[in-house]
Amino acid sequence: MTGGSEDVWREHSAEVLAALLRRSGDFGDCEDALQEALLAAAEQWPRDGMPHDPKAWLIRVASRRLLDAHRSTTARERREWAESASAARLLGSRPDLPDAVEHDDTLRMCMLCAHPDLSDASRVALTLRGVAGLTTAQIASCFLVPEATMAQRISRAKATIRASGAPFAPPTQADAVTRLHAVRHVVYLVFTAGHTTAAGDRLVDLDLQLEAIRLAERLHRALPHDPETTGLLALLLIDHARTAARTDAAGDLVPLDEQDRALWDHAAIARGVALVEAALVKGAVGPFQLQAAIAAVHGESTTVAETDWSQITELYRLLLRVAPSAVVRLNLAAAIGMSQGADAGLDELEGLRSDPSLTRGHRVHAVRAHLLERAGRSEEAREAYLRAAGRTQSIPEQRYLNRRAAALER
Repeated sequence: MTGGSEDVWREHSAEVLAALLRRSGDFGDCEDALQEALLAAAEQWPRDGMPHDPKAWLIRVASRRLLDAHRSTTARERREWAESASAARLLGSRPDLPDAVEHDDTLRMCMLCAHPDLSDASRVALTLRGVAGLTTAQIASCFLVPEATMAQRISRAKATIRASGAPFAPPTQADAVTRLHAVRHVVYLVFTAGHTTAAGDRLVDLDLQLEAIRLAERLHRALPHDPETTGLLALLLIDHARTAARTDAAGDLVPLDEQDRALWDHAAIARGVALVEAALVKGAVGPFQLQAAIAAVHGESTTVAETDWSQITELYRLLLRVAPSAVVRLNLAAAIGMSQGADAGLDELEGLRSDPSLTRGHRVHAVRAHLLERAGRSEEAREAYLRAAGRTQSIPEQRYLNRRAAALER
């Protein structure tokens, strides 16, 4: 598809899928119909021009595909269609949901994909596919797993939904909290997928970033008193505020310590800081509030040297207790390297070098390379930079890591 068609897909995929689910209730069938409609669009739009109302066109064509599929099914499948149509009525009005969620198809799709029969990882993967329009490869990169593994996970998620006998239904009061957690995680992963693209010649996918912020804004409007939702929005606003400074005119990566902070969107940072400060005083602190607090420390620092790395280190230690993961430990090691010295950071990092969830990627090698360079171990740093460059498919990151390695050659 062309870039214009891809933009339409991202803008309308969730709304089209929601419209189909109102008719069917079977996510797999509806997604298949949507994919067929997109293929039809890829053939017809370049030839005939984009329709005046692309969303209506996609809904109309996908609905026909969905109907054709059901007409060709066996008697058993027709019974399932009748059952799913009944279940689809559950997608009607729900007085126990906030109005903003109730009337926003994109948010409703997010909640619907966070089905209680799925694991957290599967909920996130399915929502990234169904709502955000990410490819299987992009989702696999978010999870640090091979593409084939992610394809199987998404397929199993659809099968689980189908086997549950309860097609996508709105959340109940009992599972709303769990689903909301999954939705926030999805929005965050959409943002990270755009913040640093997994492959290609662009460091940033601005469309994905803005889509994630749009979803976070909607979620926050629906749940303005939820501290973690507020923390999520704050985190995205502050991280996105640095976008203009993260690449140079050639599109190459500019590391944090070399960024022109005058290019940062300080109004967005100020809003993010105000949001997280308001959220932190409301009670139990969650992972998005802590990450937003870390981002706020960076955002309010005028230089790297003036950054309060000790505070950032302690915030990462809190985050590790609240939401332990290899990625948080990696970030903690980097923060310790800044607050306590490179050798201390390398000691913290040592236990992560054999973690399979990290060694497949490049970030653990990149962090180690930076710490080795700061420790004066140039040859080891050069080798680590080259190892990291060889494990990323992002061309701007490859260029940056190779440039750092070349600078250390004798």
